[in-house]
Amino acid sequence: MLHTVKRGETLLQISRDYRTPIEVILGANPQITNPDLIIAGQLIEIPGFPDPNTIPYQIDVSVNNRVLSLYHNGALLKQYPIATGRILHETPFGNFIVINKAPFPGGPFGTMWMSLSKEHYGIHGTNDPSSIDQAVSRGCIRMYNHDVEELARTIPIGTPVFIHP
Repeated sequence: MLHTVKRGETLLQISRDYRTPIEVILGANPQITNPDLIIAGQLIEIPGFPDPNTIPYQIDVSVNNRVLSLYHNGALLKQYPIATGRILHETPFGNFIVINKAPFPGGPFGTMWMSLSKEHYGIHGTNDPSSIDQAVSRGCIRMYNHDVEELARTIPIGTPVFIHP
């Protein structure tokens, strides 16, 4: 998949966001001769992930409305209630992809964790269902366990996720 470099991003951070070793990214991008010299707008190949344009599913997250909408081929398939980040730990806005899935991650993450292509952030279940529809997380998107399990069964790795106000 292609990643568009955002202003202020470093190759090291991109490597961490996609959980892909920097050496692997450099190997897929021979045009990068100096890892410290990447510029906003530059396209970087991230190996191991499908082109998001080939995936029929898209996730749209409205932080203000606390709703995660799942689309299939552009048509709304289902909406889920969510919890989002609290003050000082806001849910990040932007375009991301789902990079992995981990059932039964333990702790407060409920029965499923799906990492986003932003280090430390994901879509996950909860061990506190009363938190749904609140701004209480450390920036992640919380869902009821049965909802996040259904979502994880439905979408493939690489599914695009758009998070906005």
